[in-house]
Amino acid sequence: MAEPDQPESSLPEPGLSEPGSDKPGQSEISPGKPDTLRLFFALWPDDTTRDALNRTGKWLHQHWGGRRMRTDTLHLTLAFLGSTPVHRLDTLFACADGIHSNGFELTLDQPGYWRHNRIGWLGASEALPQHLELVGALNARLQEEGFPVDTRPHVPHVTLLRNSAGGEVPKCTPVRWAASDFVLVASRTEPSGAQYEVIRRWSLA
Repeated sequence: MAEPDQPESSLPEPGLSEPGSDKPGQSEISPGKPDTLRLFFALWPDDTTRDALNRTGKWLHQHWGGRRMRTDTLHLTLAFLGSTPVHRLDTLFACADGIHSNGFELTLDQPGYWRHNRIGWLGASEALPQHLELVGALNARLQEEGFPVDTRPHVPHVTLLRNSAGGEVPKCTPVRWAASDFVLVASRTEPSGAQYEVIRRWSLA
């Protein structure tokens, strides 16, 4: 069962009082805080997995060119939500709280390239049933609560290159990823590029 750990973000958390508030169970967005967030659920790599993915990104870049993704942004998306009202965070937390899934190990061994958006990625030559079950369960809960979900078949992948020319697919050293939790992430675009912030983490046990 997915069990929530402590929030990792300074973003406003509905259902909890803000510091100094005398009204438990309520929160208010401070002036300047956004009323919507760009959100997604993802598997978030540990340092060892992140380093292995980064090495693969360097290898693919030598063959395909393009812009490498920053190491701190590497992830595997489970469900993309897009712009979401902050007041719906509690509902998202409840969706994730209800997920029953064990940890699993992914083997990412298949490089790929999407011509339409010029993205180079690393995926799995064989989809792992436990991974697909987690994606299916999470998206089903989200759909029940009225969140938009992607109904296309899920392709497990980690984006490593953007604006890439692609080309012949080189062989890569497989990256083995022991997935023991998943996260809810907020993204924002700044002049330096995309910035990601983990809001909350759920254990897979």
